Amino acid sequence: MISTKCSCVVNNVVDKVQTSEAAMNQPAQAIAQFSTAPLFFLIAAFLMLQPLSTDLYLASLPSLAAVFDVPASTVQLTLSIFVAGFGGAQLVIGPLSDRFGRRPVVIAGLSLYLLASLLCGASQSMGMLIIARFLQALGCCSAVIIARAIVRDAYDPQDSIKVISKASSWVSAAPLLGPILGSFLQVNLGWRAAFFVHALLAAALLIMVIVRLPETNLYKDAKATNLSGLLHNYRIVLGAPVFWVYALPGALSYGSIFVFISGASFVLIKVLLLPTAWFGYCFAFGVSGYLSGTVVCRRLHARFGTKITMRIGSSLSLAAGATFLAMTLAGVQHWTMIPPIMFMTMGAHGINFPISQSNSVSPFPQQAGTAAGLMGALYMLVAFIVGSIVGATHNGTVYPLAIIACSMGSLIFIAARVLPALIPAEQPV
Repeated sequence: MISTKCSCVVNNVVDKVQTSEAAMNQPAQAIAQFSTAPLFFLIAAFLMLQPLSTDLYLASLPSLAAVFDVPASTVQLTLSIFVAGFGGAQLVIGPLSDRFGRRPVVIAGLSLYLLASLLCGASQSMGMLIIARFLQALGCCSAVIIARAIVRDAYDPQDSIKVISKASSWVSAAPLLGPILGSFLQVNLGWRAAFFVHALLAAALLIMVIVRLPETNLYKDAKATNLSGLLHNYRIVLGAPVFWVYALPGALSYGSIFVFISGASFVLIKVLLLPTAWFGYCFAFGVSGYLSGTVVCRRLHARFGTKITMRIGSSLSLAAGATFLAMTLAGVQHWTMIPPIMFMTMGAHGINFPISQSNSVSPFPQQAGTAAGLMGALYMLVAFIVGSIVGATHNGTVYPLAIIACSMGSLIFIAARVLPALIPAEQPV
């Protein structure tokens, strides 16, 4: 579901942002030279592309297994290969945007996404669909990476977390409405329709970018794509404890929602016998927790700062996973138990997400694209591992999903409490 980022900021400014309620309550303003561009709309639209690329066809996963006569684990490869391609591409797209600019990279990426979406819809075999999904991921990745970089480029440091939280709230409409639309498309038009909708969205965004998006990268780095430059930037970012303190809990939090993205449709439709037409509404209810979480994040951050907000979000992640496992072990076997657990899990991610995204990239003003790419790659690596485990362990019962969800909640809880010790005492967390 979903990635954003923030702008550059030295540690003392970050501390002010974290403790300033007034700053969080003021409207975010773009830097003067970008103030006339529809930046916020494009940022939100770019970020919506990722959840729509997965959520719009979730209701079709069981149907794909039947149409192509393959097991659930093979169908789930269309999700896993997407996140693998998405994650790997970030390591390249970030540096490319640092060197050549945001605009040419996102135009090329959206063009690829458009063509790949058409190929997905025209696929005649599962192998062809998996390959097309990989190409689709490469194109989608450019939009998400550029969205994060634009926030870094075009907004003042004190506005970045506000932009991320508000954009996250807007973006939540995609996973909220996507499954409902996807269920409708599956019931009435079949599985191919979702991918043709992807193509239409890409075409609309491509036109908008060509007409209205200015170049926001004013500090292009000619060495960003050189091997020595790449290694230098990777070493700076990966060697900084502050990156791991925020990026890893956020990645684990994304993994916790990917448990349901990859496994909920099979469990709800095939195991708990939920009608396909109802799936979108159940999933949307769960996703509404994410919208609530992003709103709560702004309130918590303004009042308590980053450290306490991160702990609250991680505690909710653990509570959701533990509740799911406890209910399953108690013998509860009804589809009505899944949406509330999803609501809690995604609500926790709505709290964890803006904190992780903004604070893991903001300390690296000269490596913003690289830092965003590494952070996103970490997110996708965790999602790929989680999705693969969900697919491999699916046995026609609820138990594997509950165990994995509880495990992810536990890891988030531990990471949010152990990792801050990596930052020296003089640096704010």
